Amino acid sequence: MPLTDHIRSKLAQVPHKPGIYLHKDRFGTVIYVGKAKDLRRRVNQYFQSSRRMGWDLKFNALVEAIHDFDWHVVKSDAEAVLLEGKLIKEFHPRYNISFRDDKRFLLLKVNLNDPIPRFTLTRLRLDDGARYFGPFPGGGALRRTLNLVRPKFNLRGCRPLTPGEADYKHCLYGHLKVCTAPCIGNVTREQYLMQVNAACDFLAGQCEEMADDLEAAMKKAATAQDFERAAQFRDVLADLRDATKKTREFVRVPYTLPVSLNPEKDLVELGNLLGLPAPPARIEGFDISNISGTFAVASLVSFKNGRPDRANYRRFKMKTVTGQDDFACMAETIRRRYSRLLRESGEDESDAATRRAEKGKRGEGEKETATEAEITFSPFPPFSPAANSARQPCAPLPDLILIDGGKGQLNAACAELAKLGLEKIPVIGLAKEFEEIYRPGESEPLRPGLDHPAVKLLQRVRDESHRVANSYNAQLRLKKISESILDEFPGVGGARKQALLKKFGSVHRLRLATVEQIAEVPGFGGKAAAELKAFLEARSASHDADTNAS
Repeated sequence: MPLTDHIRSKLAQVPHKPGIYLHKDRFGTVIYVGKAKDLRRRVNQYFQSSRRMGWDLKFNALVEAIHDFDWHVVKSDAEAVLLEGKLIKEFHPRYNISFRDDKRFLLLKVNLNDPIPRFTLTRLRLDDGARYFGPFPGGGALRRTLNLVRPKFNLRGCRPLTPGEADYKHCLYGHLKVCTAPCIGNVTREQYLMQVNAACDFLAGQCEEMADDLEAAMKKAATAQDFERAAQFRDVLADLRDATKKTREFVRVPYTLPVSLNPEKDLVELGNLLGLPAPPARIEGFDISNISGTFAVASLVSFKNGRPDRANYRRFKMKTVTGQDDFACMAETIRRRYSRLLRESGEDESDAATRRAEKGKRGEGEKETATEAEITFSPFPPFSPAANSARQPCAPLPDLILIDGGKGQLNAACAELAKLGLEKIPVIGLAKEFEEIYRPGESEPLRPGLDHPAVKLLQRVRDESHRVANSYNAQLRLKKISESILDEFPGVGGARKQALLKKFGSVHRLRLATVEQIAEVPGFGGKAAAELKAFLEARSASHDADTNAS
């Protein structure tokens, strides 16, 4: 792409620091996320025409699509890797390949409420009272550091939740004196907890003494010309520093949804295009997300003065719809959203019914008993945002409702609004394939073109509602996969877990069962049942402690 004045001025502001950069197309959509140790040098490479001959077709297509870019500075290259992965999973850029799956960075976990705590690797952070370290951009460095920590603090490395004498007979950790063997009473639980807490402090960054020892050993080996051993110490020291380096947990992405350079102008253009009496200051967008009829959810995003108003975002899980029915899902979402707004404003559905009856008296020649599919709307009746805000001081009705979809979704939304007596609110549908704008009562959609400012504004609202709906759907799927605490109990595979849930129905009922009742489940004996019972009691005590603390 030609180097515009806007791009040239931004390139001059990029610092020589590590961080991530985000390339955007002309609609403001993120199309590529990258990381760099030197942001200015890396980003400049995209706009050097001398390098174009060496690029492949895909990279040339990316460069041609770049219309703008942003960047974010971090403290280190490790933080850049973590933030890059998080942003790719959130925005799903078209030209990224790595980090697009649902795999997460490794975490190190220890639960001090277990009978004999142990350090384990996990990729999912749960609210279970355990202590987590990470995430770690390098899994190999973490594993090698854990192998260094275990013998230093005499920690166990066996899998059983509550190891006993039978496990000790086959335990190399105990026989080699790597572990203090709390399973056979060599040390008390309190003494072993002191070892675990010391290891936690070490992993939290209090490892200067060991780092100094490793560095001294490395220099001594190098002086003695034992370079292979010196290299081993060097690699161990590097792994230790990588694993104990403090990195930020990017809980909230520091990148916001791109907005227009002039959102007020876009609102004016949108109002003129739709024939509204005034620019729509508040826009609410809706989208549906489901997978083959499961985890059906909806999103509501709110834009105020052309910018995202995240305080008024809402998410809905379908309650009355079964199967894959986007029209019914949209109807339920609209009904729940605006019924609640009417209740919060002090107006119930009987008031809405009265208002509809009065309207019927005024229009004596109009048909009063139309079905949902037969309800017709004038494109946009007079609607006063000022009066609307006065009537709804807590949660004002929108000046425009945007439905992601075509005529079917639009008709379903309009029918629900008519039942609530809110048919005067302007409603439109945006079909994704050709970005056509559908209006109630109009057979032909508007096609203003992809470069029209109003279309770009509607695309931002639609894309944001799509992102929120998909994120909620993915969150529910992940929760369903990992909701059972049985996943953390070693030795319980899919078949045994299904057998437990089939017999007891839920984890809550399983907690109330006795060891004898658990032992009756196929695949479980007395020892496994006792270990599972101890595991569930430990997790229950952890949950109660967290509840009391909060």
